[in-house]
Amino acid sequence: MGTVVTVDLYGSDADSDALLHEAAQSLHDADELFSLWKPTSPFSRVRRGELALEDAPEELRQVVDECRSLVTLSDGWFDPWSLPGGIDVTGYVKGWAAQRAANILANGEFVGVIVNAAGDIATRGRDLNGDVFRVGIVSPTSPQTLATTVFLDGAIATSGNYERGPHLYNPKARHFGTKVRSASVTGPDLGVADALATAVVCGGSSALETLRHIDGYEAMITRFDDTIEASEGFPFVQV
Repeated sequence: MGTVVTVDLYGSDADSDALLHEAAQSLHDADELFSLWKPTSPFSRVRRGELALEDAPEELRQVVDECRSLVTLSDGWFDPWSLPGGIDVTGYVKGWAAQRAANILANGEFVGVIVNAAGDIATRGRDLNGDVFRVGIVSPTSPQTLATTVFLDGAIATSGNYERGPHLYNPKARHFGTKVRSASVTGPDLGVADALATAVVCGGSSALETLRHIDGYEAMITRFDDTIEASEGFPFVQV
């Protein structure tokens, strides 16, 4: 996946080392399965036509099936089949892998778990005071400052071009580029939030309107004039 993943654990568990090892291994397994940088990965072979999808590992097929569902859910604003060069599930699989690691750690007796995959965050449980986690969203124009802070009971993903340059592909306009500067999506599953954040940053207000009808997920966009729009239930921390 080509990114750094950090884990924060609240409380203790006698089997913490074993659980951390299992969670880390699940992340390595996801990288081996889906990496586009490794020509021998099953997903690279599927993209080149060397491996039929029906013969690919079950987890790969499950991810592809979920992405098909997300194309419909997002009204086509998330579409891994639209990208030049063939299907690319990167917009979903990083969140999916981090969520899977968080679910493994949640099998322990920890009070709370945070798995952070380069700013896309899956949480389980609470902090040591029993409170919902609070997470900051970085400003897309000033990465050393926070745009806002949210209560996070689940997952959050943020998408934009401000760190990696123009790498996001608009599936409806059929070119690289976004309608807004950044988009953040919260919800129960990080893989879905990751895909929807990609959809909303590409589609802007139109995609945000689509997301308003998806149960359990909320979004915030920052436009290029730095104004902000959010769905009604976006979990801002009021200060």
